[in-house]
Amino acid sequence: MGNFKEAEANVGGDQDSNSIIEMDDSQAEAYTAPLHRKLKSRHIQMIAIGGIIGPGLFVGSSNALHLAGPAGILISFSLVGIIVFFVMQSLGELATLIPVTGSFTEYASRFVDDSLSFALGWAYWYLWVTVLANEYNAISLVIMYWTEVVPQWAWIIIFWFCFLGLSMAGILAYGEIEFWLSLIKVLSITIFFIVAIFISSGVIGPQKIGFKYWHNPGAFADSINGVANTFVIAGTLYAGTEMVGITAGEASNPRVAVPRAIRQVFWRILIFYVGMMFFIGILIPWNDKRLLSKESKTAQSPLTIALSDAGLGAGASLINAVIVIAVISAGNSSLYVSSRTLLFMARNGKAPRLLGKINRAGVPWVALLFSNLIACIAFLSVSKAAGAVYNALITLSGVATFIVWGTISLVHIRFRNGLKAQGQSADDLPFKASWYPYGTYAALAANIFLIFFQGYTAFLNSFSATSFVISYILLPVFVFLLLGYKLWKKTKWVRVEEMDIWTGRREDFGIASGERKIKAKKGLLHKVKRIAVG
Repeated sequence: MGNFKEAEANVGGDQDSNSIIEMDDSQAEAYTAPLHRKLKSRHIQMIAIGGIIGPGLFVGSSNALHLAGPAGILISFSLVGIIVFFVMQSLGELATLIPVTGSFTEYASRFVDDSLSFALGWAYWYLWVTVLANEYNAISLVIMYWTEVVPQWAWIIIFWFCFLGLSMAGILAYGEIEFWLSLIKVLSITIFFIVAIFISSGVIGPQKIGFKYWHNPGAFADSINGVANTFVIAGTLYAGTEMVGITAGEASNPRVAVPRAIRQVFWRILIFYVGMMFFIGILIPWNDKRLLSKESKTAQSPLTIALSDAGLGAGASLINAVIVIAVISAGNSSLYVSSRTLLFMARNGKAPRLLGKINRAGVPWVALLFSNLIACIAFLSVSKAAGAVYNALITLSGVATFIVWGTISLVHIRFRNGLKAQGQSADDLPFKASWYPYGTYAALAANIFLIFFQGYTAFLNSFSATSFVISYILLPVFVFLLLGYKLWKKTKWVRVEEMDIWTGRREDFGIASGERKIKAKKGLLHKVKRIAVG
């Protein structure tokens, strides 16, 4: 078994010893000190759900409904949800056994090829910086529901400093903030579902709605084309489920927390995402002019529109307040993941070394500041139609999501091959992926298909060069990063017999300090609580 303490100090990689010798001890420690492992089980479980309930769900769903219609968004979000389930099963198996901060970026290096790790790491960092820019754009759109006196760029600046300040507080503060903000989001969505039933049935509002919008203007906005266009939106909005793999590296007891969070993913996807698409699809027609589209300069959440139409103006304002909370939570998560990814990359020679510096609180402050600065691409929305910029950012981050998910599936397949080649049994794993190998191979194939299928509408009727570039530009960039690093570093494909499947394992089978198993009768209320909040 590998020396885990050494690997822990390096966060998955070796350091440039010569340059460290030239520094004093305090300077060297800033580049080599491990991250603090203070996240408890309840933190990780709520981060797992809070990471995917952001303003994208509240606002991005508006664009999805406009493009695909009520039946179209149910199809696209359900199909992508199935893919997420199998990707998370793969990641859960790996992160439970080897909980490292580099997560699947490090697994790619150890189980496939170091060049894949380089390309994947930058793609994943780009994904979260783009998501962060989406959050800035979303909050500037939604907050104009109350007032347009303050310009859009001013709101972006305000929240830029807000996110940065919260992210500098440390990992335990991050976990606590995410726990409570995620709980507010979960409760708010649950209440909306109940109110939506009353609105649809006519108990609240001027009329009984039922499924009339499925007939007029119709269940589909643009047949299969609309469904195709919303795959990338679904990918972007689901992005964050894989965050569990990153948080495992800072968990006090990943063998308990990670499997528990993974097992709840399917139900959370079914209830919160597919449920949200269902309710907004019956309450609002897809051709409503207030929905976010390419031409939008401002936008309202579908939830806000539905409550306003039902005469619940106060409720609409409350939903907008929840969206602000969702933005703070999602922005916090975006900076967390992007900074930890950069930290791993910097400490393994795949990014400038300065980005690997942390402070005494265990916060990678340089990586945080750099990621937040790059997210200022959100200011592009000030000079153009905000809806067009939002649509482009959604597409780019959605494609990046499919690339990341596909790579996780590939890494899992390689890991299992390594286990077999080295005479290890999968039955001894603390968490086994369900339906392996069928689910993993299906997820890999589906992600590859979606990477190419999501932009096919650029070829319909008159060819759209802009749509083509936005849909596919990440593919040649990813290949360029992979091949460029491979030629530069002369990396080699990892042989299964030589695969490092040991370094980074933690033998903490018991319950961490302060966390005790509570043996209670698992009735219906207990099961509902576990699904909703862990």
